[in-house]
Amino acid sequence: MDLRILERRVRVLSIARGGLWLYMHPLLKMLLLPQRSRCKFFSLTETPEDYTVILDEEGFKELPPSEFLQVVDSTWLVLNVLSNGSSSANIQPIGVTKIAKSVIAPLAEHNVSVLMLSTYQTDFILVREKDLPVVIHTLEGEFDIYKEVNGEPVPANCDDTSNGFLKPKQAVNSTVHPVQSPQNRFCILSVAPDSLPAIATILIDVLFYSHSSPKETVSSSQDLNSITFFAFSLIEGYISIVMDAETKKKFPSDLLLTSSSGELWRMVRIGGQPLGFDECGIVAQIAEPLANADISAYYISTFNFDHALVSQPCHSEIQDLQGGKPMHTK
Repeated sequence: MDLRILERRVRVLSIARGGLWLYMHPLLKMLLLPQRSRCKFFSLTETPEDYTVILDEEGFKELPPSEFLQVVDSTWLVLNVLSNGSSSANIQPIGVTKIAKSVIAPLAEHNVSVLMLSTYQTDFILVREKDLPVVIHTLEGEFDIYKEVNGEPVPANCDDTSNGFLKPKQAVNSTVHPVQSPQNRFCILSVAPDSLPAIATILIDVLFYSHSSPKETVSSSQDLNSITFFAFSLIEGYISIVMDAETKKKFPSDLLLTSSSGELWRMVRIGGQPLGFDECGIVAQIAEPLANADISAYYISTFNFDHALVSQPCHSEIQDLQGGKPMHTK
């Protein structure tokens, strides 16, 4: 298999709910008028705590600094696994569990922190730009690795970027984070880009106006009846949306592209307190057991917490995800 390093560097940030008004214009332009924006990698995820935005540097330039904006210091690079040399955007998603042992676990073992962004089309792995030498050195035995340069794939060579320094291999992180599972059932779907105008007002209402008051941060000790979660991605011209089944009813069904089975997904929310960005092995903690059980999953990292989505029929099989400790479920 091939591993592609996307050309565009991305930033990861949080917009406080109370300051969302300040960013409505640039967000709506990137969300609904991509032809008027130079941003080509855009992801917006609403959670109870905030709005997480992952976007390329061109999009980042359009967001004014303010007290409502928190930005991770690091610049991130985006990795994408390709099967048989074909673009992942043209094939079915491989799921984070399919790359758990070949990508996620090896990077955790070599002290590389990752973020995950699963979409309807594919899975993106985000690594800090400064960690690229370690990433290439770790994965070059398993993959043919290419960097995009002016839109063209160029073989990536570890010697070109390492300057002789590599992080030492370490034991896999042993911190076990609490997990919770809300009752919501989620849908993972897409829409054709030319259908965006037809659902624009619904998208705006769902993302920005359906919840008038800020959410309280979810306590790690309480069970969740439901959770506010809506993820929209527009990456390289492909749209991906994750929303709960009740929210889906607001959209015209004939414009939504879903899998033929129309399956629903349950969420596993990782972290009792904000996870931060330096700890290694968080994604592996969830992805590896799922891979061992051959359970497919989508995985979306946000500014504070991580979220795995597993097919509803498999939800009962993951009660022992964390070494025999049951999740907080309803």
